[in-house]
Amino acid sequence: MSCNRVKLMGTHEIKVRLGSISRQRVNQLTAKAHFPKPVADLEQGRVWLADDIEKWISTHRAAADPAS
Repeated sequence: MSCNRVKLMGTHEIKVRLGSISRQRVNQLTAKAHFPKPVADLEQGRVWLADDIEKWISTHRAAADPAS
């Protein structure tokens, strides 16, 4: 039997994944229309599918990074 797990990210995980940017910067990014929509809004905060965040990073952060 196969068990498919859904990987989620909260604002802290996004912060770490983007290179320890500030919590305020994460909130600015997640408020933009081009950022993926959260899949849930919990008492502890919003959560996103990790795959959606990784796709967003590969598209938007690579374009802003001159080293890429």
